[in-house]
Amino acid sequence: QEQLVESGGGLVQPGGSLRLSCAASGVDFREAYSIGWFRQAPGKEREGVACITTTDGFALYVDSVKGRFTISIDKTKNLVSLEMNNLKPEDPAVYFCAVGDEGIRFNQILYDYWGQGTQVTVSS
Repeated sequence: QEQLVESGGGLVQPGGSLRLSCAASGVDFREAYSIGWFRQAPGKEREGVACITTTDGFALYVDSVKGRFTISIDKTKNLVSLEMNNLKPEDPAVYFCAVGDEGIRFNQILYDYWGQGTQVTVSS
């Protein structure tokens, strides 16, 4: 059974850093997938933050996080991470990872498996 479990969220001051992880079971990252990080803040729609293709490591980022966030895959551990630096007041949200077919980028409805989310809070 496919399962994604996020971890690493928490409270950080503006300008601080967090590293989110998503551990997958029932899904083998050595196969062809898109893996995405999405976030949803209260009262807002869920948005794509970063996504990566398992086959070639091609990554995409939403403009608001470019240069601050980095998505990466460890295929040996079936783990995808999101390194978040210089966190800003607009970054707090519940962050979700998701897995779907290769090439779907930020098309949320095409993602097959979702984690339960991890809360990121930015506050001084």
